[in-house]
Amino acid sequence: MHQYQPDLVAGSSESALRFDVIAGLTAAAVVLPKAMAYATVAGLPVAVGLYTALLPMVIYALLGTSRVLSVSSTTTLAILAGVQLSVVVPDGDPARLMVAGATLTGLVGVILLLASLLRLGFVANFISTPVLTGFKAGIGLVIVLDQVPKLMGVHIAKQGFFLDLFSVVSQVPHASLTTMAVAGATLVVLIGMERMWPHSPAPLVAVGGGIAAAWFFGLHAQGVAIVGPIPQGLPALTLPDLALGAQLLPAALGIALMSFTESIAAGRAFAGPGEPRINANRELMATGAANLGGAFFGAMPAGGGTSQTAVVRAAGGRSQKASLITAGAAAATMLLLAPLLGLLPHATLAAVVIVYSIGLIQPTEFRTILKVRTMEFRWAVAACLGVLVFGTLKGIVVAIVLSLIGLASQTARPRVSVVGRKRGTDVLRPLSPEHPDDETFGDLLIVRPEGRIYFVNAPYVGEQINALITRYQPRVVALDMSRIPDIEYSALQMLIEGEARFADRGVTLWLAGLNPGVFEVVRKAGLAERLGHDRLLFNAREAIKHFQSLQTAPDDKPAHAAP
Repeated sequence: MHQYQPDLVAGSSESALRFDVIAGLTAAAVVLPKAMAYATVAGLPVAVGLYTALLPMVIYALLGTSRVLSVSSTTTLAILAGVQLSVVVPDGDPARLMVAGATLTGLVGVILLLASLLRLGFVANFISTPVLTGFKAGIGLVIVLDQVPKLMGVHIAKQGFFLDLFSVVSQVPHASLTTMAVAGATLVVLIGMERMWPHSPAPLVAVGGGIAAAWFFGLHAQGVAIVGPIPQGLPALTLPDLALGAQLLPAALGIALMSFTESIAAGRAFAGPGEPRINANRELMATGAANLGGAFFGAMPAGGGTSQTAVVRAAGGRSQKASLITAGAAAATMLLLAPLLGLLPHATLAAVVIVYSIGLIQPTEFRTILKVRTMEFRWAVAACLGVLVFGTLKGIVVAIVLSLIGLASQTARPRVSVVGRKRGTDVLRPLSPEHPDDETFGDLLIVRPEGRIYFVNAPYVGEQINALITRYQPRVVALDMSRIPDIEYSALQMLIEGEARFADRGVTLWLAGLNPGVFEVVRKAGLAERLGHDRLLFNAREAIKHFQSLQTAPDDKPAHAAP
């Protein structure tokens, strides 16, 4: 990958513009054919792909915080949109599909803009990396299988991934050899050029070759399906159909989440040293405006694409002027080349989709996850199967639920340690078999929970503390709270109730090392007043000193009776 060199920016504005022009034209050679291919994935006319590479790209270029992020259609968004559009417009009527697609895109834009107003930029990290790896692998498999019939020149009725796989296999004897030859030649060109010249305009060469072959050999007359007539000129105004809003809203929520997740990931991945930091909430606003604006001109849902952004960066792009050049190339294509694009074989487009979607399936990433964490590997596999079994849109729900379960499982059993002191020093540390000589403090038991305590893990923490009290039989339990950044309301109520139960058992509870935020919560709940000054200690060492002072007091006042 081309590495951004900040010192180059210091050059003249003319030099920077030259780099952006080159990068924009290079990106256009890759983005425009892919955008048309992704439109077919969504079941939309190929012209919609060009529309999506025009206005959304321009709007993001004016509003976004990434200097090089290229915004148009992506494989994930295309398949998600296609699934829902096939439900809303089952007969595949092009005019109704255009309206439904524009409505879906508009809803995505509105959702992203609302999320920006609510400052929900943190949602960019809502789906864990292993779950996202599995989800994208499932999407990749669905896309590849969806395109295979076009490579073969056959048609199947879609019934779900595994049934579709069986249908494709059963159609092999009926495949068109001519169509397969076109697809094979396209795959050879794409794969060969990408391996020999990474980030080359391989899609442009493949599309140009497919059009030339269709014209020269009369492929349509030989049974090879072609795109057909494409309207020449800039996109016309398309008004969304509000009556479709309720049907499309669930899909729009999922697409909006994936659009933002992909965009923020690509923007951060290609941010160069010295460039402005990617602002998540501003990205929500920019991608939302891009989708909403594009909806009125027939665009499909858009987001930042990793592969196309990589092309811009590799070609030397310095700013969003490169995206404006790419959008200009899209407009020129619509105005001048629409008749030629009508000759494009569907098999060629299908090959383009497969080559640039196969990267979603990352076996090495699965192996890396398995090597490091078995549990996260299971989440990745489950997310992938969720897409294949339940479908792409429900697969998003599966991915989110798995991420939440993963988050809960990682925090549900926090570490709860008994703290001892390294003999002959003032070093406090958890008791462990590696340090059998560490000393404890008689009737004082210091317990250190770690991590945020909230309603999911509070019962577990309470059980661990109760077990330690039963084991050590202390008169005073000092909870070292120094490793707890926050305590949620439900957990705080359990702590208050636990303090009362401890007292009934003759055990006094002290709190040590509260950070200011946790102390404020404890104070507002009335627990600080209940404990009193002597049972709220600055840290665990102060708790030890205080306990020892009570033990040596003249009246031999028992520690558990401390105020």
